[in-house]
Amino acid sequence: MLDRIDTANSLTEIAGVRIELIKRGTGRPLLLLHPAIGIKSTDRVIDELARSFTLIAPSHPGFGRSELPRAMTTVDDLAYFYLDLMEAMDLREVVLAGVSFGGWIAAEIAIKSTERLSHLVLADAVGIKLGGREERDIVDIFTTRQSEVDQLAYHDPKIGAVDHATISDEDAHILFRNREATALFAWSPYMYDPKLAGRLHRIRVPTLVLWGASDHIVSPDYGRAYSALIGGAQFELIEDAGHYPHIERPDLFTRKIVEFVSCS
Repeated sequence: MLDRIDTANSLTEIAGVRIELIKRGTGRPLLLLHPAIGIKSTDRVIDELARSFTLIAPSHPGFGRSELPRAMTTVDDLAYFYLDLMEAMDLREVVLAGVSFGGWIAAEIAIKSTERLSHLVLADAVGIKLGGREERDIVDIFTTRQSEVDQLAYHDPKIGAVDHATISDEDAHILFRNREATALFAWSPYMYDPKLAGRLHRIRVPTLVLWGASDHIVSPDYGRAYSALIGGAQFELIEDAGHYPHIERPDLFTRKIVEFVSCS
């Protein structure tokens, strides 16, 4: 695994692991778990959410500039890491929100313990297998051309396009580090935990499942089935958004979370 860390950037140590962490805003804590593409402090959703919450947005171990311990190799490990993070930061009544790969981690956290959670938000989450052995629920992002992945992932594919001719070395390093970490955690079995679907009934907090209406990486029907496995969960579509609604519709993504938290 790539292990270079830019020491010019501040890192926070949690349970012996140095991670990159964005913290902004005031009010009830919202822990945002990013998708496989990572998260940046300049993403508009950061400021949108920070208007209503104390937003805490880490880079997962192995992603961005966060360290990756050798023993951390599964999404289950990441879930326990975030349980440790909430304890170390003494976070209570947390709104836990995860997008795509981050939604998978969030679901794994919630089936283990909701002691520190008040609400759960899963947006275009992966993590479960619905179809048969020969059926693919989730597009294989590793064997599909990136231009095609962008077409499938975004309502407006121009938003996800990366100009590799002009990208900085630092950004390129992070891009490929994120991809490498995704392969480590989600390659086999591809993007799911065989035991997760049967444990989703253990989630005991109000849950909102959001889905980009134009998501062709993981269809809205997959999202509806995911939601149906969580007792009392609400399912809502976000129009004009694909697999990353927090990027394409950060305003609406935030508003739906704020309304859900205030009404449940």
